[in-house]
Amino acid sequence: MSSYQPIIPNSNWPERFTFSPAVRVGNLVFLSGTTATDDKGKIVGPGDIVAQTRRIFEKFEIILKSVGGDLSNIIETTDYFLSLEDYNKTADLRRELFKGPPWPAATGVVVSGLIRPDALIEIKGIAAL
Repeated sequence: MSSYQPIIPNSNWPERFTFSPAVRVGNLVFLSGTTATDDKGKIVGPGDIVAQTRRIFEKFEIILKSVGGDLSNIIETTDYFLSLEDYNKTADLRRELFKGPPWPAATGVVVSGLIRPDALIEIKGIAAL
């Protein structure tokens, strides 16, 4: 197995978590699935799928900037939604944030629930630097 480097962009990362916000292997950065939480773990934009999606990508940008990248380095996302209606509401935001074409590869999955209460979406991603 290739060695990998955990990416923890700030000292607030709780030691109790059993995963890293991201890991780097070579020029690839694997962004862990995340929800729209603030620095205290509270959901940002309750009931607002667009606000939650924006917050997730803000968190991804913080991680990527810590290793010299930004959102333009994202090559793939997997989005977990609670409803197809919510999925449809995020397309304009993706256009704004990714400024494509080209666009990252993407998978959208409608799920019956997410671990964090009040989360409407969870996203994970891969970036190439």
